[in-house]
Amino acid sequence: MIKSLVINKYLAKEFLKILLNFSLAFFCLGYILNLFEEINFFKDFDIGIDVPIILSALFVPSLLYNMFPFIVLLSGIWFFLKIKKSDEIIALRVSGMSNLSVIIIPSVLSIVLGIIFVTLFNPISSTLVKKYQFIKGAYEKEQDYLAAVTANGIWIKEKSFGKNYIVRASKLDGQNLFNLSIYEFDKDNNFLLRAEAKSANISTLEWDLKGIKLIDKTGNIVLENISNFKYRSAYDIKKIKSLYSNLDSISFWDLENEIKLLENRGYSTNEMRSKFQRSIAFPLFLLSMVLLSGVFTLGIQIKENNWSYVFIAIISSVLIFYFNDFSAALGKTDKLPIEISVWMPIVIIFIFGAVGLIHANQK
Repeated sequence: MIKSLVINKYLAKEFLKILLNFSLAFFCLGYILNLFEEINFFKDFDIGIDVPIILSALFVPSLLYNMFPFIVLLSGIWFFLKIKKSDEIIALRVSGMSNLSVIIIPSVLSIVLGIIFVTLFNPISSTLVKKYQFIKGAYEKEQDYLAAVTANGIWIKEKSFGKNYIVRASKLDGQNLFNLSIYEFDKDNNFLLRAEAKSANISTLEWDLKGIKLIDKTGNIVLENISNFKYRSAYDIKKIKSLYSNLDSISFWDLENEIKLLENRGYSTNEMRSKFQRSIAFPLFLLSMVLLSGVFTLGIQIKENNWSYVFIAIISSVLIFYFNDFSAALGKTDKLPIEISVWMPIVIIFIFGAVGLIHANQK
């Protein structure tokens, strides 16, 4: 019993040490890359280096959260390679531990860390992202182009051909805005005209408006029952959706309320529902990464130079993450139910990892 506790403590310590090293490496790399990006953004502003430094520090924790499954996978591969190449696995087997026993400690730790990251780390990183957006938003250069989602609908301010426009829409459904009001102003912001439309297809920057009437500044209807009208905007469906799908700034604990608010306003909630399901599945996803790393390592013969194998494992890992993102995208675009699009890749990876480890344990 005591011997087993000592071994488990040693395995936990080694895995956490490797995981911490990879996390620090990713944090530093992400910080440096983002710092260069922030410095480039502020090159035309008369500010010191402290602003980019602070902004990078606020942004990188959310990046670390999103990359953590990949970090766990790499850490698991490195951990199992280490104990196998150094023949520690033989000593563990002599003490009565199998391949499956060795993987239990990293598996339990991955679940615990997953719960901690979702319930504690995510709210912290979300708060930091909000501060990041607030600070950076104050330095935005193009103040002629602004957009926001409020309780009263979607609002857009933009400029075209020397005139200013303010657009308000009550709701977004699919690729269409509904109940639009477009206010036209001259360059001195004097009101000229208002256009009202029942709907607008915004799949491209050239909106296709339906059911339009034009109203002058005195309130008189100039034209009505116009079936089709084109409006050139700086915003299409992707940019509009990004206004209320910046999920890194929304804490796990706030997701359910945000989903209800968007549903009440008639907006699509696919992005948020997908994140909510992925947050719930996060601990199991980390567990799947540990199982997968065991498949990549415990079932093979380690040679003196195993860097080529590590490279293949990393490439395979990237493909797995692309598969996961592709499945999530199918859910966000209503090609698959949200729950299936999120859980299907995780269950497949989990089953593959479990079966692979059972096979490796028989060697």
